[in-house]
Amino acid sequence: MSLKVAVQMDPIQRINIKGDSTFALLLEAQKRGHKLAYYTPDRLALLDGRLFSTVESLAVRDQAGDHFTLDEPRRAELTEFDVVLLRQDPPFDLAYVTTTHLLERIHPKTLVINDPAHVRNAPEKVFVTEFSNLMPPTLLTRDLAEIKAFRAEHADIVMKPLYGHGGGAVFRITRDDLNFGSLYDMFANTFREQWVVQKFLPAVKQGDKRIILVDGEFAGAVNRIPAADDLRSNMVRGGVAAATDLTARERDICKRLAPALRERGLLFVGIDVIGDFITEINVTSPTGIRAIKNLGGPDIAALIWDKIEAMRKKSA
Repeated sequence: MSLKVAVQMDPIQRINIKGDSTFALLLEAQKRGHKLAYYTPDRLALLDGRLFSTVESLAVRDQAGDHFTLDEPRRAELTEFDVVLLRQDPPFDLAYVTTTHLLERIHPKTLVINDPAHVRNAPEKVFVTEFSNLMPPTLLTRDLAEIKAFRAEHADIVMKPLYGHGGGAVFRITRDDLNFGSLYDMFANTFREQWVVQKFLPAVKQGDKRIILVDGEFAGAVNRIPAADDLRSNMVRGGVAAATDLTARERDICKRLAPALRERGLLFVGIDVIGDFITEINVTSPTGIRAIKNLGGPDIAALIWDKIEAMRKKSA
């Protein structure tokens, strides 16, 4: 089966192919003989109910500094493609939300991965609260009295933006931290929406595990260990990737999430687990599949394309 595949992503010249999951998906698609086209989200145009973009045929190669070739730009109606990969990175802002509304016009006739309506309705730090019994104590608010009460109860807390990404603006506040008032003012002046206040989990020093699920099934995992002088384990913030296995608790978390992920058409999902608790469900542009393979784990890009091909064959 040869598919026509378009990828909606950030500028391809800027990506770090060493750890980029989108690039891994493109390499696997090309290996299977699928025809690739590339565009950035700013090129989308909805005209009289028809969705267009300026696209460029794409060839990729696993060679740093020379990892892609683009053909001449052309205007294309996105319904000419069998699959669109929705893979631009956050921020999950109104620009991102708008692209999900546009892509919803062509899905599922053109298969969009992940389902754009459910990407829109499942922000990483909001969707996860549907599974509050699997989470650490968590508060979503911008109300000072609520945060003070939560801090008084749990003493050691973390504050982070509701729509943050990549470990940006994540702060640990202890019971006696005199920076709390200034931090509250900064958040209140910076973010109009609620933010996340969570009980601090000391187990983060042993790692923040990224677990990949494909169509609701466990596919692989990598443990991200923070630097000694940092709270954050994101690899873009200095975290170190390490091979890992799942605990019984983590397998139970995956099992509990599976029906909700399948129901929403969220084929490629990354969840974050610290100790015994899930903290996020990443559906916009999950990462980690190259790190997992490099550490001797499965080829998750191949698993994802197996699923996509099966879905297209079923709908043909």
